[in-house]
Parts: sequence; C-alpha cells; structure tokens
Amino acid sequence: MDLKGIDLTSGVKRVVDKCLSWERLSEEDAVLLYREAPLFLLSQLALRVKRAISGNEIYYNKNFHIEPTNICTYNCKFCSYRKRASDKEAWDMSMEEISRYIDEHGNDAVTEVHLVGGVNPSHTLERYGQIIGMVKKKLPHVAVKGFSAIEHIYMIEKAGLGYKEGLKRLMECGMDTITGGGAEIFCDKIRSRICPDKPGTDKWLALHRAAHELGMKTNATMLYGHIEQIEDRVDHLAKLRALQDETDGFNAFIPLKYRNKNNSMSYLSECSIIEDLKTLAISRLFWDNVPHIKAYWPMYGKQITELALLFGADDIDGTVQDTTRIYTMAGVNDRAMDEEELRRMVVSAGFVPVERDTFYRKVGR
Repeated sequence: MDLKGIDLTSGVKRVVDKCLSWERLSEEDAVLLYREAPLFLLSQLALRVKRAISGNEIYYNKNFHIEPTNICTYNCKFCSYRKRASDKEAWDMSMEEISRYIDEHGNDAVTEVHLVGGVNPSHTLERYGQIIGMVKKKLPHVAVKGFSAIEHIYMIEKAGLGYKEGLKRLMECGMDTITGGGAEIFCDKIRSRICPDKPGTDKWLALHRAAHELGMKTNATMLYGHIEQIEDRVDHLAKLRALQDETDGFNAFIPLKYRNKNNSMSYLSECSIIEDLKTLAISRLFWDNVPHIKAYWPMYGKQITELALLFGADDIDGTVQDTTRIYTMAGVNDRAMDEEELRRMVVSAGFVPVERDTFYRKVGR
C-alpha cells in the first residue's frame, strides 16, 4: 500500500504499519484509528483484510424470520419493538399461526429460519422447543437459528437448568445455532442506563461460551451510535475477540446501528454514515480472528449496505422476505429485497455474490 504524499499523524502511521505486518491491534490502536485515520485509509486497510479472508466474494443466504412475540419482560430504552401484553401493537403467535406462517414463507430454496422475539414471561423452554421442532418438521432441510442469548438465559434459568443442558434440549428439538442479538454494548455503566434489567455482559458471554463448547457456531452483535463512547465500542470488540481466542466459536460479527424512532431514546440523533463505515472497517481490522463481518441490510438500508462492502463487510444477510419488524418499527423503510436485487447490489459494488448457508458453506443451484 503506497502511502507516499498522504498526511498522516505519527500514531496512525504506526498503526498502519502494524496492519500491513498483520500484527494484532491493541485497544489503544483501534481508538486511534477511530479518531485520526482518514476514511479512505480505513477502507483500503479493511478491504485488504476482507480480501485475504474471502477474496472478492460477498455472501448472502435465502432466509426468513419468525418473530413469535414482541411482548417482553425487559424494557430496554433503545427498543422500538417491545410491547406490553395490553398494548394494541402487541402480538403473541399461537402454534397454529406459526405453522401457517412457515407454510407461507418456507420453500425448498430457503436454507435458514431465524427465530427471535421478545422475552415473553408466559413462555417456557418447552414452548421454544415446540417452535423449533415445528420448523424442522415442516422444513427439515433448513438450519434453525434459534433465539438470542437473552431469550435463552431467561428461559433456561426459568427452567432451573444450566446453560449447556438447556441448549442441549433445544438442540435435540432441531436447533442448529443461536442468533447474535442481545449483546448491546458490554460496558456495564452504559447498560445500567439503556437496559438495566437485562442480563449482563458476563451472562451473554457465558451463554455463547456454552454454545461453542457444545460445538455450535454462533454470531455476535454490538449496538452502537447511542450514548456509548468509542472506547466502549472497542472494549466490546476486545471482549468478543478474547472469547474467540478461547473457543473459536463465532462465525460472524454484526454491528447494529441504533435507530431512534418510537423508543425512549428518540431524543438522540442517529450517528452519521461516516461513523457506520468507520465502525465496520475498524471491526474488521481489530477483530482479527472472526471470519466474517456482516452489513445487515434490514438495519442499514440498501444504500449504506452497498457502501459497507467497501469497508470490510463480506456478508449482507439474506432475502428475509419482509419478515422482520425489529428495525422497521424503529423507522427503517427498506423492508424487502429478493435474490436478484441482493446480487445486483453486490455486483454494483464490484464484488461477486455467493449464496451461502448458515455456516458459510457455498450453496450450489
């Protein structure tokens, strides 16, 4: 990489040299890049790492979501999705409704069903298992990505089980992996302000560690762009990187941008697109042992997702089929993309679209 004639601070030059030598970045290095590195440089560095891992390929899959309920015992201030049982916008799908929903959205081309929703205090671990089992019975060829760590923690503890035992029971019902949601931001001081009643960092990490020890590959997320600081984002990445050093169990990292419609933190402005792109690039540079960085298009929208491919992301999620309301309820307008549109976006950005399954194996059609 030719940096002649580019005006960089001595600190940025030092960190760039580490990047070019494939040395692991420290938390201080990552904070420095956030604060001082020009955007074009972050793009070049992140693309270099992305291409070393996945070449010119960008992954997507054919999937749909089932969100059985938005009734939740937790009341996170950033959440636009959660409702009380008495609210007119609340829902709690019956097993019959879930069955019809699977019939409506499932077909032979779908390779993944993503299950996630609110932590409904009336639900049990057995109900989770019934939902998973129904998906597997109707669509035996799909991978079931079943619920977030926060949902699992609540239901498994409610059942009086250890995390491994609870996960094993759901795996016996047909669960293949779990989602990366619920991590939010790991800084306890920030969590105490935005999600004070939700299980904390240690429990989230323990649940994923248990999944990894059972041989399950999982994903991880980070909610950014609210009241956290750059140091909090880097600390979050550092904790995830440390667990990956221990277990090698994460497949992908998904930075999730805070959206400010219809929630208790709507007084905050959303962060800029530049901040989105910096976060993607620095995630790719700092978290050096996670295979994939996902630009989740239902959260970013179509235009930012295409830009994200120039900042280290190598995955854009899937077809989704307008089946998730988590971000549309927070004000995101892009609701659906078919496979042709996903592929066109990737080609437009200069890459090669590749269909994958849940575990990043290529799908041949």
